This record gives sequence, structure tokens and C-alpha cells, in this order.
Amino acid sequence: MRPIQLPEPPSPKLGTPEIFEGGVYGVVRRAVVIGNGFPGSENQSIGLVRALGLADKHVLYRVTRPKGGMNEWLHWLPVSLHKKLDYIVRQICVLLIYRGQKTLPLPTENGGSAGLKCVLEADVQQIVTMARQTFEKDGPILVVASGRDTISVASSIKQLASDNVFVVQIQHPRLHLNRFDLVITPKHDYYPLTREAQKQVPQFIHRWLTPREPPDRHVVLTTGALHQIDATALRNAASAWRDEFATLPKPILVVNIGGPTGNCRYGVDLAKQLTTNLHSVLASCGSIRICFSNRTPEKVSNVITKELGDNPKVYIWDGQEPNPHMGHLAWADAFVVTADSVSMISEVCSTGKPAYIMGAERCTWKLSEFHKSLKERGVVRPFTGSENISESWSYPPLNDTAEAVSRVHKALAERGWRLRP
Repeated sequence: MRPIQLPEPPSPKLGTPEIFEGGVYGVVRRAVVIGNGFPGSENQSIGLVRALGLADKHVLYRVTRPKGGMNEWLHWLPVSLHKKLDYIVRQICVLLIYRGQKTLPLPTENGGSAGLKCVLEADVQQIVTMARQTFEKDGPILVVASGRDTISVASSIKQLASDNVFVVQIQHPRLHLNRFDLVITPKHDYYPLTREAQKQVPQFIHRWLTPREPPDRHVVLTTGALHQIDATALRNAASAWRDEFATLPKPILVVNIGGPTGNCRYGVDLAKQLTTNLHSVLASCGSIRICFSNRTPEKVSNVITKELGDNPKVYIWDGQEPNPHMGHLAWADAFVVTADSVSMISEVCSTGKPAYIMGAERCTWKLSEFHKSLKERGVVRPFTGSENISESWSYPPLNDTAEAVSRVHKALAERGWRLRP
């Protein structure tokens, strides 16, 4: 009697069954973003997650610091030490204020701020437990963090749940790069390793400069910052803001003003020069739209508003919602950006439209290296006031986020994992 040969069960798709490709255990379907409360940092993480196709499958956690009073002077401390010191100081204050009373209000260790109740605090143990307990059902978690305050949280998650997570740290963590699966950082973060940089500091300080070693294979080097701007986002913004921008006189010049930083110092003097230059190009503009950031000093915004606020060609955003930033990126014909913000400049340069930089000569250290690299690529030009805004020029748009996405896919594949299709 011949054995009965049963037919093969129907396969839902051709190729290797998913169970042999890792099944749910090897497919990344969700992400955790570790933020620090600063838009420039969180925007990079969310931009990467969005570009990876996980925009609707991520949870945002934040590393928060105590605020107010002397805390504003303690941001150089590690977050954990800062919180403990703040807790001790508040305990002492409570004891002094309520001395002699039988019951005392107990300060909380998260800083005691009422605003923190609305923040999803980045608790390492909670995230690690979630990653472990849901791994069999939902697969691994992509963890994306950005900024100095997130480094210890992201590295701890990697250490405690290495089989369940893939950790990407954006911006250079300075030390112990092996604590992350992938590090994404601008090339200018390695400026301290150059001869030019080391000539600028005394010899005895060289040993304290970071990073100390050149990038290895799990470091992704970008020109600028990651962000959420791509062709699809610009098309959607163009449609959403059509009613406001379509009828404006052209060309439209958008001016984005940040604020001074340690490596790019300026004040009223730059504001006066900027207004002089804008007056000079006014004749070649149809409209000028000016936006200040939350870092712009009041004395800077006051000078610009006083000089240009009454001009019928000029619109100055008052800071009220809705924020026209995406509409500006989509509809502007040219941009002027102050030199202090890598994020603002990177977003503008992703459009391929003329980008003029104000104040790059004031930048020092690695920020000057960033501007040098953009200038060499023909991506930006200095804003001198002699420009004819109606004369357009272009360049290959910066596309750092797309390159980072490609490297994440490659690194996941080397581990035997992949992103959901």
C-alpha cells in the first residue's frame, strides 16, 4: 500500500515563510523616542522615526531636569546627579520652613514641578520591562534618542534589554560609543580631532577633548541635523498653506532668526546689520516674512521689529499658533537664516532653494566647520545685502535623513532584523 501524499498547505506569499525569516521576533514594528524637551533635538529623533515608516507607531518619553532658581545654573551636571541635588536642597528648605510642625510636605524626586505631571518621564526600568514583556508578541523596539541628557537613559536601555531593542543615539555621545547599536552625528562633531582645532587650545587640554577617536563602522556621519522635511512634507504643506501664501507678491523671502550660542555669539549689532541688509534687498522682494525662535533675545527682536515692522512688504510672525514654519519652507523663494542653528539651516537646505546665512563669520569651533562644509558644497552663501532675491540659484538638497534611514536598515539586517514593510 502506497503512503498517502497530502497536498502542501497554501502559502499566503511566495518565498521563505516569515517564521524562518525571524517572524515577529525579527520585525521592528514600533519605536520609543527619548527626548530632552528641546525641539531641535526631538525633531531629529521624530524625523528619523517618521522616515523609517513608524510615525504612527512610536511613543515619546522625555528626560526632564528640575527648573527654576539655582537649577538654571546646574545644567552642566549629569541629569541623575542634578535631580538628587535638587531633591536634597528642597528637603532642606522644607525642614527650615516647616520647622516645629508635626507633619511635613514631602518633596518628590522628579523636581516637584506641577508641569512634570503632564510629561511621560523616561524611566529606564519601565521601558526595559515593556521591551522584555512584549517582545514575543510585538517584536523588538527601535529606541531613538537625541541630546546629551538622553545618553545615560538610552545606553542603560541597551545594556539591560540588548536582546529586545535596537538603540540609535543621535548627536555624538562623546564616550563609549559601543553602548549603542548605531550613532548618527554630524561630521563637524569630529572637528576637535583635526590639527586646526588642536592648534586653538593649549596642549594640556588635548587629552580632555572629545571625541578622542575617529568614527568606526557603526557611526553614521551627516552634514547637518536630521529633521522631518522631505518632498512629501513640503507638498502637504504647500497644499495646507495655499490660501495664505498663493496670493502673496513674489519672490517671498523668509528670514529665520535664532539666538546666540556659546559657539556663535551676537546681539544687537548683528540685528542692526541684518535690518540694514534687508532694507537693501527690499526692492527685489515681493514679500518678506520674519520669524523669531524661542531663543531670540528680546533686544534682538525689538531692533528688527522697530526697523521693519511698519513696512507693508514685511510680515513678522507674532509667535501665535498656527506656526507658519512648514508653509514658509514650502512657499518661500529664498531664505535668510542666522548662523547659530544647525537645525534651522539643515531644514532650509533640504529644499534646494537659495539659502543665505547671516553671521557665519562670528561662529567658532565646530560650528565654523559646519558652515565651511556647506559653503564648499555650494549649499549656502553669505547674506551681504547686495543680493537680488529675484535671481534664483539651486543646489542638490541636503538629504541626511534619507542616508541615515539607509544605514539603519543595513544595521538591522546585519542583526537579522528588519523594519515592517
